[in-house]
Amino acid sequence: MTGEQPTTIRQIIEALLFATDEPLSVKEMIAIFGEFQSGELPLKRITEQVILDSIEQLNKEYESSGRSMHIVRVAGGYQFATLPLYAEWLGKMMKEKSKRKLSPSALESLAVIAYKQPVTKPEIESIRGVNADYIIRSLLERNMITIVGRAATPGRPLLYGTTAEFLKHFGLNDLSELPKPREIDELLAEAEFEVEKQLLKEQEAKAAANEETDDDDDVRIVVSEDGRLREVDPDEGTEKSDPH
Repeated sequence: MTGEQPTTIRQIIEALLFATDEPLSVKEMIAIFGEFQSGELPLKRITEQVILDSIEQLNKEYESSGRSMHIVRVAGGYQFATLPLYAEWLGKMMKEKSKRKLSPSALESLAVIAYKQPVTKPEIESIRGVNADYIIRSLLERNMITIVGRAATPGRPLLYGTTAEFLKHFGLNDLSELPKPREIDELLAEAEFEVEKQLLKEQEAKAAANEETDDDDDVRIVVSEDGRLREVDPDEGTEKSDPH
């Protein structure tokens, strides 16, 4: 940290829009600026028109300098977006990304969405116990999930569900072909039983090997024809008389 402060409202708006994951509304930006009206920053009164003018100035700067992106209005807010000119190149990048295998964490989140859909991000995080922002964004980019609506709960969080691409990826005709939870339990039980059987075989093999070793070292006690006890060494075929 250098202790320097941004000198223009335009710089701050640019930083906010660059960092946001979702469209940022003018109202939200005004609220953010409202927290810095105590003399911390040399800001004049922030109005909707001031923000709109700043966004327009930024877009003019990007255009004049030949930048590949601009600020667009979407879903009631503003967000950075690339120019349509670069759509083909971005499509190639996304195609390459889609070829990558799903990570274990992505598969876990996808399973939650598949079985609980429609489901909100807080519900996914509650089940998995970790933040789901990155995973959800990744699954959206790969078209494995989509936004299907908003929940009728406080805050109206987004609801997520799986897509046709999800079915295609896993070779399913429709969601009814997903394994039932009971079937999954049975498969896991079978897999566990197979492991136990293998362990049992290994234990039996070890026991047999030990028995052979013990047989080699054994000295057997037998009764001879004269009624005396004798020790017989199986390897050497010799007998030792019992002195008693």
